[in-house]
Amino acid sequence: MEKETMLKEALDELKVEMELRFKKVDEGLDSIEGRVDRIEKKMDGFRVELTETQETVDFISVKTLQHEKKLRELNQS
Repeated sequence: MEKETMLKEALDELKVEMELRFKKVDEGLDSIEGRVDRIEKKMDGFRVELTETQETVDFISVKTLQHEKKLRELNQS
């Protein structure tokens, strides 16, 4: 009977240790998840800025072509 009690106590201790380790792992994963969320928000901001920059470049390109065309027309007159 004493062996069974010792075995039970050992198993209970292992269970407590495992729960503590899993808790630490969960905390670490929560921390990582928070970091990933912040990185995703930054990336979303970069995407918006990149899209706005591309739209600006497109606008400037169109205007440059329009001005070049006007300059050629004035030069030919």
